[in-house]
Amino acid sequence: MKQVDEWQAESQLAMHGWDFSHLDGRWRSEQLPWNYRDLVKANLEDDLMWLDVDTGGGELMDSFKHPENKTVVTEGWAPNLKLLREKYANSDVTVIADSNEDLSNVSNNSFDIITNSHGALAIQETLNKLRPSGLFITEQVGATNNFALSRFLDPNYNPAYPDNTLIDACARLQYAGMRVEQQAVAFSKMSFFDVGAIVYYATVIPWEFPNFSVEACLPRLHQLDQLIKEQGSIATFADRFMIVARKPA
Repeated sequence: MKQVDEWQAESQLAMHGWDFSHLDGRWRSEQLPWNYRDLVKANLEDDLMWLDVDTGGGELMDSFKHPENKTVVTEGWAPNLKLLREKYANSDVTVIADSNEDLSNVSNNSFDIITNSHGALAIQETLNKLRPSGLFITEQVGATNNFALSRFLDPNYNPAYPDNTLIDACARLQYAGMRVEQQAVAFSKMSFFDVGAIVYYATVIPWEFPNFSVEACLPRLHQLDQLIKEQGSIATFADRFMIVARKPA
């Protein structure tokens, strides 16, 4: 019972922003063949107006140290939006609520560069918000992310965003009038070293584990625990793709 109590405790933990430090040492992901941060940094000059879509808790955005008066962020999830408003209350960073994740509250033709790390893809609106020759950089979580683990815990699971693929996104960008300059897809191995880490992960990402609870999945969790004891870890695969696209001049 102690083990199950520990799993239950993991399921009660909340995540602030987009911070998985609670799992440090308890999981590992293979490196992607590209580095999203490097892609953004190489194109983010200080004089550019920048929009960061679905910025989470602003952790990644902060790391670029872009001038605050040229930085605008959107966020749709209420807990993160509250966090951002408190965090940037005394700064020149502009925080825009985007509960529908459609950029409808963002001004058109206002940005030289738009970035989107794992956020919703409102492609036509992204084009509308960019100035002529503006750049769009995104890294996305693909449709089959963690499919094996999600399906194991829930045999009826189907991906929440089945059309979020590199092919579909590139085609929609081109149809909207943008030029795709770079694109790539990768499936990187993700390993978990204890079941509590899996419980925490499944709890904070409900769109990939929509019916998850310790009680409902207990027999499967015990099976995963046995596999980890025998093998040292269990593996699933992260589905990622990246695109760099430009609006015509």
